[in-house]
Amino acid sequence: MRSLSLLFLFATVFDQFPQASAVRMLESSSLNTCQADSSITAALFNVVYTPDNNTLTYDISANSSVTGTFTVQLQVIAYGYTAMNKSIDPCQSILSSNFCPIQQTGPLVLRSAISLPPDLSSKIPSIAFMVPDLDGIVRIYIISSTGKSVACVEAELSNGQTVYQSGVGWATATIVGLALTASAIASGLGYSNTAAHVAADALSLFGFFQAQAMIGMTAITMPPIVEAWTQNFQWTMGIIPVGFMQSICTWYQRSTGGTPSGILSTLSTASVEVQKRSIRFANYVLSHLSKRDDSSGTWSTSSTIIRGIKRVGFRANIEETNIFMTGLIWFVSFILLITMVVLLFKGFCKIAAKYGWMQNYIFRDFRNGWTNVMRGILFRVASLLYVLIGFPQMCVLCLWELTERDSVAEAILAILVFLSMTGILGWSAWKVIQLARRSQRMHKSPAYILYSNPEVLHTWGFLYVQYRATAYFAIIPALIYIFVKAAFIGLGQYSGVLQAVALLVIEIAALLAASIIRPWMDKKTDTLNIAILSIHTLNAIFLLMFTSVFGQPPIINGVMGVIFFAYNALFAAVLLILLLIGSGFAILSKNPEVRYEPTRDDRGSFIKSHTCLNSELDGLAATARGDIKTEL
Repeated sequence: MRSLSLLFLFATVFDQFPQASAVRMLESSSLNTCQADSSITAALFNVVYTPDNNTLTYDISANSSVTGTFTVQLQVIAYGYTAMNKSIDPCQSILSSNFCPIQQTGPLVLRSAISLPPDLSSKIPSIAFMVPDLDGIVRIYIISSTGKSVACVEAELSNGQTVYQSGVGWATATIVGLALTASAIASGLGYSNTAAHVAADALSLFGFFQAQAMIGMTAITMPPIVEAWTQNFQWTMGIIPVGFMQSICTWYQRSTGGTPSGILSTLSTASVEVQKRSIRFANYVLSHLSKRDDSSGTWSTSSTIIRGIKRVGFRANIEETNIFMTGLIWFVSFILLITMVVLLFKGFCKIAAKYGWMQNYIFRDFRNGWTNVMRGILFRVASLLYVLIGFPQMCVLCLWELTERDSVAEAILAILVFLSMTGILGWSAWKVIQLARRSQRMHKSPAYILYSNPEVLHTWGFLYVQYRATAYFAIIPALIYIFVKAAFIGLGQYSGVLQAVALLVIEIAALLAASIIRPWMDKKTDTLNIAILSIHTLNAIFLLMFTSVFGQPPIINGVMGVIFFAYNALFAAVLLILLLIGSGFAILSKNPEVRYEPTRDDRGSFIKSHTCLNSELDGLAATARGDIKTEL
């Protein structure tokens, strides 16, 4: 019953906070201890306050070893700012019958709904119901007659509003997919410069989304709005929940000697604490002082603390032991899907040309030499997935899996996938460097072999077409950047400060290198990618601040979380708009090539698909290819 009084205390304070949906509410789904020797713990704590009908509904399973007469110190903290700090004498309040004194110890189970005073909702600022991802907690200290705190519990508040929306993930994925499709169509129509630019922009945008997702995977305790925002992009890391796939992952783990976790299946009986900025050092100490149950991943307080990659999986409704396999299955599935699409498109082109549905010159190279082109496309697509989707994603998940070891078979899979991907990409990058150096020695231009030979272009072009020909080596630092960044995220899940410092150093180094070398194909692409790297560096600075290593007031972190969301959302919106405009021009314009400046190299003179070229190297290119230049 004394726990019921705690409930009333939370209720009285559930009036400082927010929501803005059809049904206004304030809710909390966990009651967490906030000192190492707390005499009150809770396995389950679900409380919902709806101001429209002044009702408080609660479902609590708690345990207490406190008895006697005590004073209650009540704190309400919003965005790190203590909005209320009040001492309450339970003997002089509505709680006196159940809380003055506390007479019973042991387990308590409380489930009910009560009506609160009608004027309670008028005391709550209306903004509290509208700000998404509310960063607020109610903390209660139980003070004994000697002045010692014998228990500390806190409840995180939510108003049901969040910037994490599944529609954001679907929309961003669709736009990136449409842009890559537009690039393929432009390439098939002979607009190679347009295709290269649209593809480069799409992949830069995808890289930005993936970097946002990787921020969410760090073990850093971030403001709720940052966690929610970065969760929108976890699809880029293969964190996509599908019911039957989760069943397959669980079955595979059990079959290979692993023990699946059951966090999601026990939410009705146990609390899960998603570590965020509001849960500061006290809970960190508690998590390390409490004894862990290795079979379930929970602490003796019956509250599971999750962070980093596990936090991302939990928010996506994926059991922590299924995260690695989920990412791997999506990676393989995407490769198979692209293969099927190419085969179907080949069949369509053949039928369309036969029956006159499209002009004969359209996709002619694809249709006539489709076996070689198909092999090149599949290799390029598979390799593209390795670099842009697969390598960052699987590098993080494979290295993380080696620290988790969900089962022996999964650990072996992680090793094989990581070594094979790293080996293939390393060998491919070295092959490009060899070809470029040979071209430089023989023809005084690295673009000659890289672009005049269709087999080389189709097979290895994914590694260098976004760079200018003289910066063919840029793929090496790009791969190193991805690997080092992914390694710190995958292996550093137990040290948020280490991750923050490492990411800051990595991003600054990448920004400086890109600003000095400027390796991309033209000034526009250089500017876009340097701008993206600048945002990455700024994000890394914010992450370091979120660790509170500088001892700044907690409210600073709360405000910075809102700022982080604002400028990243604005930048993402600008990138999406630019990509949509570029894709529209690529598909709808009669001559989309006029929109783009020539690349900063002589690649255009060597690309075989061109039949009308205006460069002093045209003659050399025609001779090298063995064809005759004709005018349209």
